[in-house]
Amino acid sequence: MNHELKTRIMKLDLKIQPLSSWITAKAQPLLIAGPCSAETEDQLVATAHLLAATGKVTALRAGIWKPRTRPGEFEGIGSIGLEWLKRAKAETGLPTAVEVATAKHVEEALKAGVDILWVGARSTANPFTVQEIADALKGSDVPVMVKNPVNPDISLWIGALERINNAGITKLAAIHRGFSSYEKTAFRNEPMWDLAINLKTHAPELPIICDPSHISGNRELIPYVSQKALDMDMQGLMIESHIDPSVAWTDAKQQVTPSALSELIDRLTLRQPEVVNTQVKDALAELRNKIDKIDDLVIQKLAERMKIVEQIGNYKKDNGITILQVNRWDEILQKRSNYGKALNLHADFTEKLLELIHSESIRKQTEIMNAGQGEAPVQEQLTHS
Repeated sequence: MNHELKTRIMKLDLKIQPLSSWITAKAQPLLIAGPCSAETEDQLVATAHLLAATGKVTALRAGIWKPRTRPGEFEGIGSIGLEWLKRAKAETGLPTAVEVATAKHVEEALKAGVDILWVGARSTANPFTVQEIADALKGSDVPVMVKNPVNPDISLWIGALERINNAGITKLAAIHRGFSSYEKTAFRNEPMWDLAINLKTHAPELPIICDPSHISGNRELIPYVSQKALDMDMQGLMIESHIDPSVAWTDAKQQVTPSALSELIDRLTLRQPEVVNTQVKDALAELRNKIDKIDDLVIQKLAERMKIVEQIGNYKKDNGITILQVNRWDEILQKRSNYGKALNLHADFTEKLLELIHSESIRKQTEIMNAGQGEAPVQEQLTHS
């Protein structure tokens, strides 16, 4: 980040009302949940009832207008969905939240009595779009949440927040939904937690809600991202929930059922800021935080390595090459052991770590080789002594 941007962030002056003044959480953490898309009236209302029954949901979200990457995909049910939201609210008592991407969306949502609006990642990336939305919001008192832009540009995120705030919106929050990355990893959108932390550091009064669904891209990672967000002192979560994710019209893999969502929330740990009385405790906390970040990176890099292993396995299968290449294994063991020694890692530790990684690589390649030829043994061990 250049000096000019740092200076601008330091001078960020948003006029914001506390989150508690415009949204009341029935339970902790604050949770905004609902289907990625409103598909049918029955689907939306039934999902809303199940979410309300958990006693954990603060507000009901649903996509009414869906900005899609390519034409021909489902782009939302449109304005009729606002009437379904009104019914869901009337029957469950849950406040409602929708994404708006044009002035017309804003006007229709306000007319329908939607309680909370949010600006999507694609819109945040375009100042013209954000200004159009901001102009349409003038004179209203509706809460607005702004997602980070698709690309990792914190100035665009800040600019969008400023434009909405300058329109007179003081019930304002940010949504952290991750950023697009050229390198594909386990996440749909890279969390890049440091950017959200940077925003929070220079605008401490600004509430930040995390969107684990869009960061994860699959439901298996949602608990991890949710816990991480709460540990990073974010003020709540926005999680997509569908009555039957398997038949969802959009983003099926990242949606969870209301019952699964309830269980997920129950498993989260809510932590309070630790009271530090000594310099030693303060130093330990800082060091442990560094370790956590490195561990996360190690796991992520190992997952990336295994993706490449799968590519190698497919290449070997297609070209009739054996899985085990003894010379290659000896080369890895020698080079990595020497490198570990140079970095003051114990030789036994380095060798055991390499053997574990190599064993998993062999297992993955064996699965690829045996695909379509019956199941491989549950535990297939190869000895390299």
